[in-house]
Amino acid sequence: MNRLIRSELLKIRTTHTWWIFALATVAGTAAALALNFLQAHLFLNATDDIASGSSPDQAQSIAAQSQVVTQAANIFTSGQFLGCLFAALIGILLITNEYYHQTATATFLTTPHRTTVVVGKLVTAVMYSAVFWLVSTAIAIPAGLIFFQAEGLPSHLGDWDVIRAVLLNLMAFAIWAVFGVGFGALIRSQIGATITVSVVYVVGFSAADLIFTLLHQWLQQDWIRTAQVIVPSTASQVMLAPVKLFPQSPPQWVGALVLIGYGLIAGLIGTLILRKRDVS
Repeated sequence: MNRLIRSELLKIRTTHTWWIFALATVAGTAAALALNFLQAHLFLNATDDIASGSSPDQAQSIAAQSQVVTQAANIFTSGQFLGCLFAALIGILLITNEYYHQTATATFLTTPHRTTVVVGKLVTAVMYSAVFWLVSTAIAIPAGLIFFQAEGLPSHLGDWDVIRAVLLNLMAFAIWAVFGVGFGALIRSQIGATITVSVVYVVGFSAADLIFTLLHQWLQQDWIRTAQVIVPSTASQVMLAPVKLFPQSPPQWVGALVLIGYGLIAGLIGTLILRKRDVS
């Protein structure tokens, strides 16, 4: 297994992929920090009048976002949105590269037990996702500390709510990497899998939020907004938020369970497909 993992790591390191994703992670984290700094400044310096005229749900959401610990968790996990996408893409490449470069047959002949090959790719994808998380976190934490010092506010970095958000962020990166391996096994085309996941991830989150919001306004049922956690990208955000992401948001552990469930399903599907698929 160790030899297989080293081989998978080498396949990525010998291409331009790793540093392209690393640079993209740096850029994505920097952009996220800029947006989160602006949002935090507005919420943390807002007057009580900001919620006047708002609905009870909106007022509750504004009150939650105005807490320093909420903004601290958000800032110290900056870069999660794009970082998790990059983690998924690296998982896709680990699978689809075998078909793109026509090395799948050689790989499975060298290691006849296909399950072992898939596990090696899953472990490798998780390892690279941890690197992306480390890069993003290494940028976000110092930048966040500087921001809170400039605002004259405590950073809450030592609070368990914030530490938990940072650690759960690592889990989110890892699970999305597993998603990528599952998608790569499901859609053999490298371009097809990459475009599909990118569109579903980026557009799907906004579309799902709009759909669930409209359904909630139409039917006036709180469970509809709560059910939004079934969307993987929403589950990631629910899992990280130290307070409720929105008034009907389920607890953090629900988001974590949903995300873990998707990861297990994706890993299982990827393993089953690659065990049965003809690679000749």
